[in-house]
Amino acid sequence: MPTMRTGFTTVAVATLLVGATAAVAAQSDTSTGGHASSTVTGIKHLHTQVDLPAGTWTSTPLEVTLPRAGTYELDADVRGRLSGVPPINTFITARLWNVTSGTAVPESERLINQIIDSNTGDAETGSNQTAPISELIKVKKPTKIRLQAQRTDAAGTATVGQIYSDVNGFTSLRFQRVGH
Repeated sequence: MPTMRTGFTTVAVATLLVGATAAVAAQSDTSTGGHASSTVTGIKHLHTQVDLPAGTWTSTPLEVTLPRAGTYELDADVRGRLSGVPPINTFITARLWNVTSGTAVPESERLINQIIDSNTGDAETGSNQTAPISELIKVKKPTKIRLQAQRTDAAGTATVGQIYSDVNGFTSLRFQRVGH
């Protein structure tokens, strides 16, 4: 005959097994287009550096395809690299571009990196940092989303202005379908 303590242990183990089975099932439901689930996810990484000319939006090769109609969370980690000789004020802005509609994803612009240095002299200064972009988008059909960026030289001229990606920090773009 089980004691009260043994009975509680049996119930706890059974609950743990049911919870673990549910967790594994939930993980297997997350797919990149499987038919058994409404959850669709994907991630891409930039595997190159993209030079940014001043004053113009530049498309990067980093893009994802939202495979069907629905509401999606978009998350990007964008690494920007800048350098220049003071006095300088230069910055990189990035945004998500809806290739399918030919429009920017509303309110997706982010300041990625900026150098402001008004010191005199000829010693070059630089910066390398990563910034996030997180937005929701609702689409009616399969849609391509691409990362774009631009460099702005408000004072002086950057000697380097890039969207950067390497083993020390990859620029990435992720999506997850969260609703119909």
